[in-house]
Amino acid sequence: MSDQRIRRNKVVQFTYTIADDQGNIIEQVDLPVNYVHGASAMGLIESVESALEGCRVGDSIEVSVPPSDGFGEHDPDLTFTDDIDNVPPQFRQIGAQVEMMNEQGDAKSFIVTKIENGKLTVDGNHPMAGKTARFSINIVSIRDATADELKNGVANPNVNLPTH
Repeated sequence: MSDQRIRRNKVVQFTYTIADDQGNIIEQVDLPVNYVHGASAMGLIESVESALEGCRVGDSIEVSVPPSDGFGEHDPDLTFTDDIDNVPPQFRQIGAQVEMMNEQGDAKSFIVTKIENGKLTVDGNHPMAGKTARFSINIVSIRDATADELKNGVANPNVNLPTH
């Protein structure tokens, strides 16, 4: 097993699970994700990246991320309810994804979250908005970033990873 630790300019490969406060799994990624530690191009939540600092291959960590640091607060202005008769049949089911456009032509995805008493509710917030996210992360590999990866801030998944 490698003795390398996660630090700036290392390419890290990890798998993760995100759960809510009740332990419900919101997202699970079993195929390893690559990123360059310390590069902002990946968009990793800052507190998660900080918690990874110093970890080694084989380490597993848990990180709690409050809404203010993670997926934001729930915005009630992104929740809409309408008569179900005004909604096309293909969207009349919980979990259906609806894309809407505003007057400026910007598109946003909404998810059907409730159908009740002839009304249908869609929500454009991230499913974790307003909730504390609990990340469970497993470190798969660590290596030095290539010059190209350092320049672009993005890990190249085609670069061979160490076998240990």
